[in-house]
Amino acid sequence: MGDLVLNRRQEQLMARVREEGFATVEDLAGHFDVTQQTIRRDLVALCDAGLLRRYHGGVSLPSSVENLAYAKRQHLLHEEKTRIAALLAQHIPDDASLFINLGTTNEDVARALMNHKGLRVITNNLNVAIMLSENPSFEVIVAGGIVRGRDHGVTGQPAIELVRQFKVDFGVIGISGIDLDGTLLDFDLNEVRVAQALIEHSRQVFLAADHSKVGRNALVRLGPISLVNAWFTDSAPPSELAVALAEAGTQVHVANA
Repeated sequence: MGDLVLNRRQEQLMARVREEGFATVEDLAGHFDVTQQTIRRDLVALCDAGLLRRYHGGVSLPSSVENLAYAKRQHLLHEEKTRIAALLAQHIPDDASLFINLGTTNEDVARALMNHKGLRVITNNLNVAIMLSENPSFEVIVAGGIVRGRDHGVTGQPAIELVRQFKVDFGVIGISGIDLDGTLLDFDLNEVRVAQALIEHSRQVFLAADHSKVGRNALVRLGPISLVNAWFTDSAPPSELAVALAEAGTQVHVANA
C-alpha cells in the first residue's frame, strides 16, 4: 500500500466520524456538500488504510480491541511520522540515555537519531535495536521477554524487570489512542505494562503520536496525559484535548509541513 496523505475533507470526515461514532454516506455527502460518489471514494481510501470500518449503510471507527496490521501502520501517514520524529530528535542531546518502546513512529524516531553521538538506548523494540546498533558510538541494550512476530516487539515480565534496572534521561513512547480527556490508550495489556515501567523510570517522557490517534478508541488504559512531559505531533489538538493538556502541564510540539 502506498503512503496515505489525507486531504482537508478527509481530515474533517474523520473528525466527524470520531464525534458521531457512525456516519452514513448520505449524511456525509450532505454535510460536505459533495456527491455521494465523492464520499464513497474518500471512504474506500480511509477504510483500505484501516482508519475507518465499513458497515452496511455507513462507516464507524475501527475496532477498540484490535490494532491495525503492522505493515499497514508502517505506511500510514508516513510523511507526518517522519516530521514528528525529526522534531523529537532535536530535543534529544548527544550523550543522553533513553528508553524507546514499540510503534512505527518510534522506529522513525530511532532513524532520526542515527546522526547523534554517544546515546545509551534501552529498548524492547528489536527493529529499533538493530537500526541503532549500526551507529558505533551508541550502546544499545535490548529487553528480554516474549518476542511478537508481527512487529518484533518484546513484552512480558523479563522486559519489565530489565527496564526497572535503569533511570534514564528520556523515555520515548508511542500510543494507539488518545481520548479527548487526555487518557492514553492501547490494545495490548502486556505492552502497556512495559510502557508504564518505562514511564516510571524516565526523568522526562516524550510521546510521539500523529493526529490520527486523537479520539481513537482502544481497550487498555495506560494512564493520563499528565504522565507525558511533551507530546510531539503533526497538528494542533482539538480544543477539548487542549484543555486537558494545559491542566496536565504537557507541552505540545507541532511538526508543521
